[in-house]
Amino acid sequence: MNKKPESFGQSNIVPLSDEDAATEVIENAVTGLWNAVNELTRLRRSSRQNYRVTIFGSARLQPGTEAYEQVKKLAAGLTEMGCDIISGGGPGLMQAANEGAQSIDPEALDRSVGIRIDLPFEQSLNPFVGKAYGHGTFFSRLHHFMIASDAFIVVPGGIGSLLELSLAWQLLQVGQMHNTPLILVGKMWEGLVDWSREWMLQEGSELASPEDFDIPHPAANIDEAITMIRESRNAWLATQKIS
Repeated sequence: MNKKPESFGQSNIVPLSDEDAATEVIENAVTGLWNAVNELTRLRRSSRQNYRVTIFGSARLQPGTEAYEQVKKLAAGLTEMGCDIISGGGPGLMQAANEGAQSIDPEALDRSVGIRIDLPFEQSLNPFVGKAYGHGTFFSRLHHFMIASDAFIVVPGGIGSLLELSLAWQLLQVGQMHNTPLILVGKMWEGLVDWSREWMLQEGSELASPEDFDIPHPAANIDEAITMIRESRNAWLATQKIS
């Protein structure tokens, strides 16, 4: 005769007192959620009206600085061309990007987007964001930038901008994004690419391939960046089924 089980209820319960088993349940559940999110983010509209450009840059450079005014002019020029502008939604050059977009089309809220991060400092939403998204972690926020953007422009920035640049660069390197320009404005980023090329392509101890350094496109100024976006946008428009 079979012995009756001592537990009650469903047969596959995992008691919290069994930490190893409980941890396995949590890890499997989180992995399943990640897989579900990854599947859902593969979906896209068959066509869109506007090409979306994300501008990455410093939260520290304020209105009145040369960089701020140049980024504002950059975003205005792209919006006038027919692009939507995405920024990190915060102050500094992120605000400059949203301000430039709103100056061209103040009634179209979707054309000035902010993807913000919840931080205890410096990341209040700037007043020029028309449509906002919020994230509790950098991981989900970075993913949002990647799936929302048709092009990236990196203007002067710090460690956060470097993180955003690096992720876009790697996704392009490994073929998880295609035909998505990564444009680096100014000498500081040109120096970064030169440093990377020097140290990663040393003969006999190569850490990358020569073609990896053709992925980021240097632009000496905002006019060059606008020209590059115009060319990419024209190619993109040819693929859209816009009625």
